[in-house]
Amino acid sequence: MSGRAWGVLFVLCGAIFLEGIDVAMLNVALPSIRDDLGLSTGTLQWVMSAYVLGYGGFMLLGGRAADLFGRRRMFVFWLVVFLLFSGLGGLATEGWMLLVARFATGVAAAFMAPAGLSVITTGFTEGPQRNKALLVYSGTAAGGFSIGLVIGGLLTAVDWRWVFFAPVILSAVILLAAVALIPDSPRPDRRGRPVDLAGAITVTGAILVLVFAVERATHVDAIRTAGTVAVSLVLFIAFTVIERKSSAPLVRLGLFRHGGLVRANLAALLFSGGFFGFQFTVTLYLQELRGWSTLQTSFAMIVIGIDTVLSPTLTPRLVDKFGNARVIFGGLVLASLAYALMLPLRADWSYALMFPSLLVLGLAFSLAYGPLTIAGTEGVGEEEQGVAGGLLYTSFQFGAAIGLSAAAAVSIAATDGSSPGELLDGYKAALVVPLAAALGAALISAFGLRTPANDVTGAPTPAPVEV
Repeated sequence: MSGRAWGVLFVLCGAIFLEGIDVAMLNVALPSIRDDLGLSTGTLQWVMSAYVLGYGGFMLLGGRAADLFGRRRMFVFWLVVFLLFSGLGGLATEGWMLLVARFATGVAAAFMAPAGLSVITTGFTEGPQRNKALLVYSGTAAGGFSIGLVIGGLLTAVDWRWVFFAPVILSAVILLAAVALIPDSPRPDRRGRPVDLAGAITVTGAILVLVFAVERATHVDAIRTAGTVAVSLVLFIAFTVIERKSSAPLVRLGLFRHGGLVRANLAALLFSGGFFGFQFTVTLYLQELRGWSTLQTSFAMIVIGIDTVLSPTLTPRLVDKFGNARVIFGGLVLASLAYALMLPLRADWSYALMFPSLLVLGLAFSLAYGPLTIAGTEGVGEEEQGVAGGLLYTSFQFGAAIGLSAAAAVSIAATDGSSPGELLDGYKAALVVPLAAALGAALISAFGLRTPANDVTGAPTPAPVEV
């Protein structure tokens, strides 16, 4: 790759790293935020959920916007929005101010992420060069989340507001580099391709309502949850009808004929759900049952961040040798093993007994996350790379919401009291959720093993755009 290409990749890796540490640092800072602003538990939960709603709800629209209005243009504009609202979050004095800031930050990330991903998938030649770039990119994303846990603990010890101010500084540096390094491309020719407003409204509404239902599933009765899900399904049906009739659909339904893309999205949803459900459960176990501090928990979990090193080094070699589908399958089998190793959990387990599970999970993440990104975008035409990226990130984000809610619901249902033994019963029951999700993802990915390594979707390879 040329020096300019490496510079572009460096900028985009900085942006995805920014998104990772932003989420991770806030997770660590939530207790301090509640104490300082006097937030109720319900409001505190919405500090995270507001971001998830914005991120998951607008991701698909963000991907299409990158295709229609220009990838560099969308990336730079929404990076500015991300910077501004992250800073406003640090200035919040009331709960509602923080919620608005987090929702807007999530929306900005929803437009940034697919735009950045599509810059890579259209700027690097499909094959080993693009695979290498995507694996470096995905490893940086995972590293941001792992490192953010520790950085968040350190910044919160000073003042929780620095959890919001630190991303502002990093955003400003990335913005300057993006303007200088990412090449401007001609505005896409949109003649005969009007913006599909009806499709955008219905699908965004459907995703928002569905994510809302999942996020609130553990706080409301089953009837209300089912009613909310029904509203979402109606909106999805309306979206499908609109897309069939539209001359310029937001999402061309023919995309879903690509077997590799569909498998990648389903596996990504389940893999993400298992990972975040596992992390949520283990964090509660360490802090609530074992009494570990936030910083101790962060350092304990950082071993998962080994994928930051393995993704750009080991994984490309394995993909070249064995093919993308086999590496994904191997990663998902290892994730299943990692979760199974934690099932015998006891109240007095030492860190040495937990370490193998966390280490294997880090290896699994390095083998699955980046290759799933490759599979979800490979073989898709250049003009639809933004949509493909939006679909994939929507799957990752929605999977995280489902995994967290499912693990929380199972833990609550299996916990009869507040004694250590009763809490442990809840955590052990919740650990079955990530195991089931990982096994389901492995089963889905197994169907891809029959596909030749260099023919993921059966679609023609698009011509690369030089960067």
